[in-house]
Amino acid sequence: MVRKKQSENPDDMPVLRRLREVAGLTQSQLAGKIPDKTRTKTLNQSVISRWESGEDEPELTIPQMRALCSALGIPFENLPDDFGPPSRPAQTE
Repeated sequence: MVRKKQSENPDDMPVLRRLREVAGLTQSQLAGKIPDKTRTKTLNQSVISRWESGEDEPELTIPQMRALCSALGIPFENLPDDFGPPSRPAQTE
């Protein structure tokens, strides 16, 4: 049985995921467009996944930031400060 993907409210999505999906890229495709810090290979899908989940905070070099902006089709000024899921206010009981 094929599981149908539920549509999510864009406000509940991580910012990087929204930008990536608007650019028409999968996590793997986006990772493949960003060089690693040695510039000998590219990032892998799990790096993008950890950024989107908020598990890891990106620490990008300038060439990596340029590649990310180019892949997403956005100017550097529009790059968000936080790639992870939107923060939610603490719930009180």
